[in-house]
Amino acid sequence: MYIKSSSIKIAFLLCFILFISCKQETKVKTPEVAAPVVEETKSSIKEIKEKLQKEGFQIFDYVDEETGDTIIMQQYFIAFLKRGPNRSQSKEEADSLQKLHLEHLGNMYKAGYADISGPFGDDGDIRGITIYNTPSQKMADSLANMDPMVKAGRLLIEIHPWWAAKGFPLR
Repeated sequence: MYIKSSSIKIAFLLCFILFISCKQETKVKTPEVAAPVVEETKSSIKEIKEKLQKEGFQIFDYVDEETGDTIIMQQYFIAFLKRGPNRSQSKEEADSLQKLHLEHLGNMYKAGYADISGPFGDDGDIRGITIYNTPSQKMADSLANMDPMVKAGRLLIEIHPWWAAKGFPLR
């Protein structure tokens, strides 16, 4: 059976009109938001060293023999959170102090003063650690002693200077 091309055109046009008339279209306008432009700016070793020294951090550097990269070592302060003498709080009070303790550590992290914190997995006298990213031990000690658990006597702080390569992640 032979179908004329004009018949095909008419059939196609009718199908198209039917499709358009039956289609329920809802248009939702979405605001056009430009993607943020992220410029990858990598500071030079010299710039990083100058900034850290200007802010009062103790640093030194060395060249990695294998890669030829200059590694900047920075002094951080590691705070050992030790079992304190006052652990007689009720469960409700201890729970409240724990919540405040976690908020304090979160605030230290957000403000850039603490790089990592966490409890130990045993029930020893050293309960956890926080690594402070501050230019002085006095500042790290002051921030650590603002912890509600420390103020309540549930934890004691012991701080030591600690050196680590600047910018190296945990693995």
